[in-house]
Amino acid sequence: MAQERADAFLLGQPRTLNGPELKVGDQAPDFVLVANDLSKVTLADSKGKVRIISVVPSLDTGVCDAQTRRFNEEASKLGDGVVILTVSADLPFAQKRWCGAAGVERVQTLSDHFNMSFGDAYGTHIKDLRLESRAVFVVDTQDKIVYVQYVPAAGEHPNYEAPVEAAKAAVRA
Repeated sequence: MAQERADAFLLGQPRTLNGPELKVGDQAPDFVLVANDLSKVTLADSKGKVRIISVVPSLDTGVCDAQTRRFNEEASKLGDGVVILTVSADLPFAQKRWCGAAGVERVQTLSDHFNMSFGDAYGTHIKDLRLESRAVFVVDTQDKIVYVQYVPAAGEHPNYEAPVEAAKAAVRA
């Protein structure tokens, strides 16, 4: 049975999350996500790069839209040593449509819809809604987590500066 914790607030209700609460220094768990072209994507696919993993409930909501656009802007300043992945439970087709409409080209959007592999491994799977809880992780080139923020209320923005600084520091390390 998956670990559960009451640690999220969405649509005015407390929500139970599946999965562990990861911490700085933990080994980043592997996952299997689906890209917009329906190919499978794992953590190993970006091995050797620093990863900012931005997790959102749905790209079709205001804060999620703003969060993904902001990290898309940051991607151009970070260089080739950093990749930014945005994870949601939206279908890959919806993610592709959203990226086209929003002009987002530097962030890779990935779907956890099919098996919630990421959410269960990173502790962001909102059990009763089958959505992701808002969070940001930075994973270094050795697959160690160097930054974590679980955002308790879905309507709140994450800290944008801290993960960018953690990614820059991980590139220099």
